Amino acid sequence: MEHVSDKALILGKSREAWLKAYPLLGDIMATKPVNWLNPGLQGAEDTLKTLPIHREEILEASKRLERFAAYLAQVFPALQETQGIIESPIRPVVKMQQRLDQQTGIALKGSLVLKLDSHLPVSGSIKARGGIYEVLVHGETLALEDGRLHLEDDYRLLDAPEVRRFFGKHRIEVGSTGNLGLSIGIMGAAMGFQVTVHMSQDARQWKKDLLREKGVEVKEYATDYSLAVAAGRKASEDDPASYFVDDENSKSLFLGYAVAALRLQRQLKASGIEVNREHPLFAYLPCGVGGGPGGVAFGLKQVYGDNVHCFFAEPTHSPAVLLGLMTGEMEEVSAQDFGVDNVTAADGLAVGRPSGLVCRMMKPLLAGVYTVEDEQLFRLLAQLDETENLQLEPSALAGMPGPYRLMQEENMIQWLEEQGLTQYMNNATHLVWATGGSMVPEKEMDAYILRGRELL
Repeated sequence: MEHVSDKALILGKSREAWLKAYPLLGDIMATKPVNWLNPGLQGAEDTLKTLPIHREEILEASKRLERFAAYLAQVFPALQETQGIIESPIRPVVKMQQRLDQQTGIALKGSLVLKLDSHLPVSGSIKARGGIYEVLVHGETLALEDGRLHLEDDYRLLDAPEVRRFFGKHRIEVGSTGNLGLSIGIMGAAMGFQVTVHMSQDARQWKKDLLREKGVEVKEYATDYSLAVAAGRKASEDDPASYFVDDENSKSLFLGYAVAALRLQRQLKASGIEVNREHPLFAYLPCGVGGGPGGVAFGLKQVYGDNVHCFFAEPTHSPAVLLGLMTGEMEEVSAQDFGVDNVTAADGLAVGRPSGLVCRMMKPLLAGVYTVEDEQLFRLLAQLDETENLQLEPSALAGMPGPYRLMQEENMIQWLEEQGLTQYMNNATHLVWATGGSMVPEKEMDAYILRGRELL
């Protein structure tokens, strides 16, 4: 934990005043794992009507991805089998559930299911949803405006050399801790754009190397995520042919993630998994700046309303959205303001300041946020490898402790009672969103698993 002077004011208030108003801050500042339940949670039906993004926009995003499907299948051979649709499977993890039951001494009520965004084709993480979608939106917009494309055209024409040369006159910039940069870089380069990814100190070397192999310019910063984003924004402002992907405020990214909920609905139905009042769905979503989990949670609320309960999971050292929502100050506060260092092995979640857009969208919809220690992420990573032969990167395990927190922690148990859910928990589906891992080099993954085994 960074040292914060007792006299330092945070948004004009002393540390003591903050602690008095929000007693949970003591544990957050000491980087202890916490559970925060959202007192602002409201009924979905009325709330969704008041928000600035609507269901129709998710449906439009879904249609855009369908328009691009044939093009994507042509550009990425890995998508030929799915005819250009980038999607991941769901998978019950019975052996992992048995292992965690044994370890925690809690028989989890309901079933534990993984959503394997870790294995999404093209860029191997949840960012393949929002990141790729935003690049496609930008490419489509430019081509339509230039008269090179009409909505009824076969989008495969975008792969023609003259269209790629046209895209090559334009630049895309993005700030990233790693996975968003990968998705933007891979998709942007495939379309012919010049792409610059501004990477914070948390980004893994292999992600930088892979981007450079694809012809993407990578700029490295010895600072954290927010400053890399600021650098990307500034560089883009200085270039009229540049487009900045704003991870903190982008509606397109948010909608790309939200489409996941429409597809999940079909997957759950096909698997015979019911979701209704008597069969609640709990979603546990690893959270960095908030765009990915925010978009997914928003989509899930559109599809399932009050029958889905969404929790964000953050590292104890990067509680960005937790602080933004708990204090009500949204993007005005950061982990560093409260002396929390934002240093975590969960590189995809290493964000100190949250997205204001996401905090405002989630304030009435999110059930809560909990934090997890890095050591637990590594232990879970090793256990998942051992029980299910599934390999994820550390940040992708943040959702895994959620179901057991619900069954074990006093304030969570009480919350279930208040929500009238206790009697239905045997029928619950606990959906842990696995956000990345399939592109991690074998040597690096072996080191993760070894570290997890040592901690066990």
